[in-house]
Amino acid sequence: MSRSVWRSLAAVSAVTVALSLAGCSAASTDDEGYLTPGKFTIATGEIAYYPYVIDDDPASGEGFEAAVAYAVADKLGFAPEDVEWVRTSFESAIAPGPKSFDVNIQQYTITDERTQAVDFSSSYYQASQAVVAIEGGAADGVDSIDGLKDLVLGAMAGSTSAATIEEAVQPNVDPQLYNSNEDAVAALQANQIDAIVLDLPTAYYATGVYIEGSFIVGELPAAGVPDEWGLLLPKDSPLTERVTAALDELRADGTLAAITDEWLGSGQGVTLLR
Repeated sequence: MSRSVWRSLAAVSAVTVALSLAGCSAASTDDEGYLTPGKFTIATGEIAYYPYVIDDDPASGEGFEAAVAYAVADKLGFAPEDVEWVRTSFESAIAPGPKSFDVNIQQYTITDERTQAVDFSSSYYQASQAVVAIEGGAADGVDSIDGLKDLVLGAMAGSTSAATIEEAVQPNVDPQLYNSNEDAVAALQANQIDAIVLDLPTAYYATGVYIEGSFIVGELPAAGVPDEWGLLLPKDSPLTERVTAALDELRADGTLAAITDEWLGSGQGVTLLR
């Protein structure tokens, strides 16, 4: 057989093998269950705030949840450039139906009710709730649960903060519930409510950076199930076990603790209201 024929056969063989491998690769990626083959699509809030995301730029990897997201992606075998970010509202992500993401990370508390519509990974953080008020207002000087009962408290509707008001405070005045924490903060600044309830990391940001003249009244005792945050996934996602395994590895090897200490390490020294 001539050398030219050998070369032709070799070329045909190489193309055949390449096509075969490409076909196998595409099928394998599709079987993995990711929204986009070869990419890890992560959602966060329409606006993402410090200390969870710095400068509303999750792709920077800066901030508690941005760092957790990239650590999970790394455990799943994705390079940073293969992570794609999308935005969703808080409520739309927990509603039943198709999703625009593989996972969503924006302080979602794992609850039995939510697991009827979506999946959750294991927990990456357990948060407490805190009361924030304006200096000189009705909540200034309050040092107990009883002192909160006759105040007008605010929180985001559907949040753990709202549930904690009802369960831990059991107020005598109906709390005011808002579509977002931003709306609740605006009501506080306009003196429409006496205090707001936020998770503790957000309370630190609010009093240190966001709400002028504000302070943390105190931390509320845990009410009902612990406020554990998980990565949210579409219902019955084929990725749920893999994402949970990745988080469990990050917890076991100390990476999750290191990320938490770096971004949320200020959560000490707040008075627990009783």
